Amino acid sequence: MADNCELCDALVLTRRWFEDDLCWIAECESCGVPMVVWRQHGVSPAVWEVEGMVARLQTVASEAFGTDDFFIDRTMRRIPDHFHAHARRPWRYPYLPARSQG
Repeated sequence: MADNCELCDALVLTRRWFEDDLCWIAECESCGVPMVVWRQHGVSPAVWEVEGMVARLQTVASEAFGTDDFFIDRTMRRIPDHFHAHARRPWRYPYLPARSQG
């Protein structure tokens, strides 16, 4: 856990769909889409951890959106030093590549 990292703090500020020892999934406070957050501070989870987090995010996003019309965006823009990923609808983010980065 890092000091002054809002993702490490893991405050429940928005809807929370899932949490376990690996990660938590909540509605992103900034963009309103499902976002998975690694419980460890850093940007280099093991491959199996990333795969597990992305799989959990895909399940939540399918339920939240009612479809599989989304892509996983692993670009960490606002908080670049803590692994997280968003499930985004392609029509809402036309400036981002509509491909899975999972």
